[in-house]
Amino acid sequence: MKNCMSFQEIINAETPVLVDFYATWCGPCKVQAPILEDLSKRVGDQARILKIDVDKNPAVADKYGIQGVPTLMIFKNGKVVWRQSGVMQSNQLQKVLQQYI
Repeated sequence: MKNCMSFQEIINAETPVLVDFYATWCGPCKVQAPILEDLSKRVGDQARILKIDVDKNPAVADKYGIQGVPTLMIFKNGKVVWRQSGVMQSNQLQKVLQQYI
């Protein structure tokens, strides 16, 4: 079932949201995908994980100054609280996310 909330509504939530800005043609993004699936199982409902295709959502990518993919960002209450470019392992991401849960 698709969620009908807008990106803005999702990132404005109190629950931290890890956003993966990616592209389908990006090799490192393909490496990051299963890592995020694993992380999603680990954190459950404590955080949301959202993937944004920069080619399909150029306005959102532009708004947040995404210049390279993958770029990972954590939003809480609508604010960017953390940002990192490049592939990160599940345990590293979990440690970062825990700070905002």
